[in-house]
Amino acid sequence: MKNLTTIGRILFALPFAIFGLNHFIMVDFFIEKFSFFIPGTSFSILLTGAGLILASISIISKKYIKLACILLAIMLFIFIAAIHIPRLFNEATRVAAMFALLKDTALMGGALMIAGIYQKEENEPGIL
Repeated sequence: MKNLTTIGRILFALPFAIFGLNHFIMVDFFIEKFSFFIPGTSFSILLTGAGLILASISIISKKYIKLACILLAIMLFIFIAAIHIPRLFNEATRVAAMFALLKDTALMGGALMIAGIYQKEENEPGIL
């Protein structure tokens, strides 16, 4: 059972590292899509990317998992409230916004579950 938890934890964390890297590689894309929602757009995009990468590293390395997952859940909630919900009111972005909202809601739930599961194990030695 522990192997499944380890595989699940790593599979959960890896996409966040890729999402975070995309925030650095595709800054112009994110600015174009979200500049009317987010103040200080380029700084916010880079800060978000760094947060996603750090959360991924923390979850994979089992260091400060509870804190990382709670902060990740808060970040996902902010995405839902500040980006996805406002985009639901635009007919051109409504469908994509609904999918993104549901995805981020599920990821937020996963982050909170991992925070609960690993709260006692976060300082165990070893990467896996």
